[in-house]
Amino acid sequence: MTGSEERPTPRQTMALLGHDAAERVFLDAWNARRMHHAWLLAGPHGIGKATLAFRIARFVLSGGGEAGAGLFDAPISDDLAVPEDHPVSRQVASGGHPDLLTVERSVNPKTGKLRGEITVDDVRRLSSFLALTTAAGAWRVAIVDVADEMNRNAANALLKGLEEPPTQTLFLLVSHRPGRLLPTIRSRCRLLNLSALSEDSVAALLSNLAADVSADEAAAIARLSDGSIGQALALADTGGLELYRELVGLLAQGAGLDIRAVHALGGKVGRAGAEASFDMLGQLIDRWLAGMILGRARGAMASDVVAGEGAAATELWARSNLANWLEVWEKVARLFSQASSANLDRKQVVINAFLTLQAAARG
Repeated sequence: MTGSEERPTPRQTMALLGHDAAERVFLDAWNARRMHHAWLLAGPHGIGKATLAFRIARFVLSGGGEAGAGLFDAPISDDLAVPEDHPVSRQVASGGHPDLLTVERSVNPKTGKLRGEITVDDVRRLSSFLALTTAAGAWRVAIVDVADEMNRNAANALLKGLEEPPTQTLFLLVSHRPGRLLPTIRSRCRLLNLSALSEDSVAALLSNLAADVSADEAAAIARLSDGSIGQALALADTGGLELYRELVGLLAQGAGLDIRAVHALGGKVGRAGAEASFDMLGQLIDRWLAGMILGRARGAMASDVVAGEGAAATELWARSNLANWLEVWEKVARLFSQASSANLDRKQVVINAFLTLQAAARG
């Protein structure tokens, strides 16, 4: 599969599919000269919210497609596109635009790894940024990606900037779960909801970004991704579709589980360097169990992503009751979530998860 390091980051991505309605909301505000100073870009993980934030930033920093134009001088614009060879596009892509600040998780100097949250020190960079005169004499843009990751002190520090922003300052907050944000932050932002992408959009993006994925594989991965191109790329990078086929094949065995095959799967995703595949397997099991439970509650299973999926779900559902399957779902999710925090043996986690499923299948 194509390595993720070869793909453009959101700040480098020029095209955006599936969010025309969200773009139109922003453009209508811009063209009507009714720009709110803070926008909350909300929606599921991996659907392009950060890409839209940087797309808006390029547009605004170029004066609405016209370099050097201020808000009240800018012409009426029909879309947010700014040419890739535009000076602002190049500066944004390189991270070198003086009027753009991105607030995100920083690296912990003691561990050399990204922190698990955005800290108050990360947000405090805003103070000096907002105090400076803009280099182009027009707009400045601050992107918080992802706002959900701010700790309490960081959120309070951001709130101060939102309450008294300098003129022609635009805040763009990317959020997967806006309900986790302080109500006072949400109240100072205009909400811009982005929906999950269509399967066709995900498949098209995946084919463009991972050229070695076939059209049939792209369509199947798009089904599994639940409208998230980020999840689709993760599936492609980890061999997620093949993992899902293995998972469904094992689940179809019900109580007659092939324990040697389970050991082989556990060994494959549990070895050193396979952490991403292990995490993906946990996500896929969680997705499958959720789909089985919700499908039975609705009276109809979703159509198969891989052959035999629906039949396996129907057979397993009949072998136990709702309360038991809900308990299994919770227990398996807990096993995978504790694997990293408690430094559990990943192969054994996989084995225990399937043994839990087998026990439920026995009724």
